Amino acid sequence: MTANQRLYSLGVVILAAGRSSRMGQPKLLLPWGATSILGHLIGQWALLCAKQIAIVCSPDDAGVNAELNRLNFPQSSRVINPNPERGMFSSIQCASGWQGWEPDLTHWAIVLGDQPHLRLETLRAIINFSTGHPDKVCQPRKDEHRYHPVVLPRKVFEQLRSSSAANLKEFLTSCETAYCEMNDAGLELDIDRPEDYQKALEMWTRSSEPKA
Repeated sequence: MTANQRLYSLGVVILAAGRSSRMGQPKLLLPWGATSILGHLIGQWALLCAKQIAIVCSPDDAGVNAELNRLNFPQSSRVINPNPERGMFSSIQCASGWQGWEPDLTHWAIVLGDQPHLRLETLRAIINFSTGHPDKVCQPRKDEHRYHPVVLPRKVFEQLRSSSAANLKEFLTSCETAYCEMNDAGLELDIDRPEDYQKALEMWTRSSEPKA
């Protein structure tokens, strides 16, 4: 284990305040394996040894909060976005300004709620890449296109709360970023519509099958 790896401590922000308007139903509550997409994401990042996981949700989203209760996810780790209609960046800013983070965290992963199909190996590679570039924003890249999840060092994460940027993409233009070159086709897929959900399930099932 390198010195960077010993000092590295990861917080995870899972964004769950979106309306899922194109899906027609709450995408985070859709079945995924033996649980829901939300349950899968929480379990996945726990397996990756995240020091702390927080969920950003809407105050009036009874479905997401009921699912978090079913998953025994603590109330103390739920970040409320009082104005989710302002979009994803407002949720990220709420997470940045949240006072519940453990003080020894060094980095944060910003996790979309619609990529449960990403392979564990892909996420682990992004974390490992970040430990090698601890002072930079780290972002996966495939065929010159940038994707999520994005990993931010503490200094950058804390700047989010007061940023005047219109969105995360604009905010990141002013950051020093290292790109982790990947070949996971799942990076290119977001679950926005029912057909995306089916495609993601098929992709995840194939990647989960034992190799011959």
